Amino acid sequence: MEDSGLNLVKVHGGGGYDSDFSDDEGPGGESRQKEKRKHSDDLLLQKPFQKGRHSKVAHKNVAAQEWDREEARNRRHHLISMNAFDRHKKFVSDYIMYYGGKMGDFKRSATKDKTDFDVVKENHRFLWRDEDEEDMSWEKELAKKYHDKLFKEYCIADLSRYKENKFGFRWRVENEVVSGKGQFSCGNKRCEKQEGLKSWEVNFAYVELGEKRNALVKLRLCPECSYKLNYHHKRKEVKSKKRKRSDETQDEPPSGPAKESCQKKSKRRRKEHSSSRDSDDSGESDRGEDESDEDTEGPSEADHWKGPAPSVEEKSREEEFDEYFEDMFL
Repeated sequence: MEDSGLNLVKVHGGGGYDSDFSDDEGPGGESRQKEKRKHSDDLLLQKPFQKGRHSKVAHKNVAAQEWDREEARNRRHHLISMNAFDRHKKFVSDYIMYYGGKMGDFKRSATKDKTDFDVVKENHRFLWRDEDEEDMSWEKELAKKYHDKLFKEYCIADLSRYKENKFGFRWRVENEVVSGKGQFSCGNKRCEKQEGLKSWEVNFAYVELGEKRNALVKLRLCPECSYKLNYHHKRKEVKSKKRKRSDETQDEPPSGPAKESCQKKSKRRRKEHSSSRDSDDSGESDRGEDESDEDTEGPSEADHWKGPAPSVEEKSREEEFDEYFEDMFL
């Protein structure tokens, strides 16, 4: 019985006991358990947005995709740093390099190009009417804005074809207004005289956009250019009209009974003046010649007793301006 009991127990090397229910048999069981525990710990500690670790070397396709993505990022930064024209040239050169062709095929024709001056010249109006401001395009708006900046008081004339009775007129620009061209100097564009200028009012008949139009303009010309302007028929000369002051109306003598009363008062004053003059001559006979000369030059004492001193009215600022600009704006 004792021998049978000893035979049931299996003893392995190292004094350990083996179990029939163990899954890991053999010497590699412990390492597998450690790997499973480590993997379970990694899963517990891994965050939801954290990418998994590559335990092996990446495939060639993955490396190619990463390289393409990095290259595209660099190319995008390079294109953003370029301006539009350099970017256009790069695209054209790439197209020629990959698909073939010539650089001359990509040159733009400049036959239909227009500058701002060309646009203003095509849509310019000497005078804008309400009908012209309908259906305004950007070209017309540009020409209208240029027209609004012109100075339309006096004109600049082209009298080179005066014998044919053909004249050209245009409004002045800022530089001409500052220099006084057309107002303080002759309005003919080929003349610079400043003496003997005359103002003329001309009915300017012109054709614009196939329509006949008229405009009344003013012009300042020297005598020689005035002769050219009036070569075929006499134009209307504009002359300054002097304004009547209120002082002239006040200095007019009154009429009627008021006039008679004023004459009586003047006679009384003359009598008083003569009597006082005789008394002054008798009392001042001993004075020297120098003093008598000074009295005759200045107002005498009897003049001070005649009445209040005559009031000298000063000109207002508006009247001074009117006299100054009397010959400038006709």
